[in-house]
Amino acid sequence: MERREQNRVQLSVVIPLFNEAESLPELVAKVDQVCQSIAPDAYEIVAVDDGSTDGSFAVLQQLLEQYPRLRIIRFRRNYGKSAALAVGFDRARGDVIVTMDADLQDDPEEIPRLLAKLEEGYDLVSGWKKKRYDPWHKTVPSKLFNWVTSIVSGVRLHDFNCGLKAYRKEIAKRLRVYGEMHRYLPAIAHLMGFRVTEIPVRHHPRKYGRSKFGAGRFIKGFLDLLTVVLTTRFARRPLHFFGSIGILMAVVGFGIDLYLTIEWILGKTFLSNRPLALLGIALIIVGVQFISLGLLAEMIVQQQAGSAEDYLIEWESPQ
Repeated sequence: MERREQNRVQLSVVIPLFNEAESLPELVAKVDQVCQSIAPDAYEIVAVDDGSTDGSFAVLQQLLEQYPRLRIIRFRRNYGKSAALAVGFDRARGDVIVTMDADLQDDPEEIPRLLAKLEEGYDLVSGWKKKRYDPWHKTVPSKLFNWVTSIVSGVRLHDFNCGLKAYRKEIAKRLRVYGEMHRYLPAIAHLMGFRVTEIPVRHHPRKYGRSKFGAGRFIKGFLDLLTVVLTTRFARRPLHFFGSIGILMAVVGFGIDLYLTIEWILGKTFLSNRPLALLGIALIIVGVQFISLGLLAEMIVQQQAGSAEDYLIEWESPQ
């Protein structure tokens, strides 16, 4: 029993990376130094190489000889940051899991502050790059993205996509990360019922290389936001989502056609030359289709529902 306690990992730092060979020696040295001060001999650094082609894996192998607490996972090809985080969460053994990017823009010295905030009773603490060293074409769309995500998800954060985050083990193991879902982990956690907050963290200019993300990520990001909402908030009641849209469209369409019908009865218009009448009919038809889609989704959910394992229980009195 004592031996098992000694081998217990208290802190895991998961670092997804893709083509960051130049920054890795400095990054691992800083992370190792911070972890030594927090949990000596009870930490691990999990580097997930997402199919790098610049020699990052060779650099990690060299660092492995110097840092025994370093663990390396390498993908055969590039799958994306979400895949790297998913595998990192799965392999991490720590009671607390911290994630950070490998480009040295996240500061490892912020880790103790994240952990201190976590101890206040939160399940996930996200960093907020209050003073951000990125070009305007990244910061401006990012502000819009964060604003929309806050409204849709119901959790008010300034920076959902900051790589620097701290998770309790139980939440990290529950999160399903795929596609581009890494951008929405605080929103997903909040919608699952976990306690989420953020703290301002230092952000540094990129020292080596260039960003791996293009403008197209925002289009994909908003599509993934719709996925998050549907698979969390409306997972058990899809009719509320599709039915609300369908009823709204059908009511608007009916209102348009009712108005035009009254005008036609009064002799003020001819329906044959009013495209608005066709719009009203189209809205009614599409609205009914949305409602039907919601009903079909409800039938599917009813077939799959009923398992107590699907619901997260925070506390239960002893038997």
